[in-house]
Amino acid sequence: MMELIEPLHDVLTKYSLVTAFAVIGGTVWISYFVSDRLTQGRLHGSAIAILIGLLMAYIGGIRTGGDEGIADIELLSGIGVMGGAMFRDFAIVATAFGVRMDEFRRTGVSGIVSLLVGVLLSFAVGACVAYAFGYRDAVSMTTIGGGAATYIVGPVTGSALGASSEVMALSVAAGLIKSILVMTTTPFVAHLIGLDNPRSALIFGGLMGTTSGVAGGLAATDPQLVPYGAMTATFYTGLGCLLGPSVVFMVIRAIV
Repeated sequence: MMELIEPLHDVLTKYSLVTAFAVIGGTVWISYFVSDRLTQGRLHGSAIAILIGLLMAYIGGIRTGGDEGIADIELLSGIGVMGGAMFRDFAIVATAFGVRMDEFRRTGVSGIVSLLVGVLLSFAVGACVAYAFGYRDAVSMTTIGGGAATYIVGPVTGSALGASSEVMALSVAAGLIKSILVMTTTPFVAHLIGLDNPRSALIFGGLMGTTSGVAGGLAATDPQLVPYGAMTATFYTGLGCLLGPSVVFMVIRAIV
């Protein structure tokens, strides 16, 4: 038996990126199976997949004592590449190609307003929560506020401002929680807020901002709306990265 396992292990380790695609594909299949059979689609498969991914990262970190989660296991090191910034940005750009520009233009001023309100409100709420929990300096408040925007804006803002690793970790955690909440609750509130057309999806993406959360939530609501929500959610991330270390930081520093 070992004679068969060892060569297989060597091949899977050598082609770690291919192994990563197989593992992620299996995880997604299991997630959607559980979603259909146990929740009748109420909890979207992508949300279950994220929860499984977080659990795998935790187990990988505990087992290896490293800082890359499941990617610290040699056999699964390809997940570190697959989950990196390159593939993430490629997926976001590819999703945006599904947008019909005439629908995007129809959003007009309301789309721009939704972006500004979404970004600034997230920073304000995150900064207030940080202040309530004892983080009273402008750098920490701005970084955690950025995390409340998205788990990408938080670390980018923290790196620019020189925040501690602890604060940046908190910002990532805040962004992940927001992403999961948006993903899991969107299908339940969609009919209450009129989330059933491209225009409302564009505004929703601008208000929420978390690309993964918006995409997963809209996929469970109406897959045709995903590109529209993901488009403005992507703009939201870029706008947050620009405003966080500059305008928002200066305002918070002036206040505290």
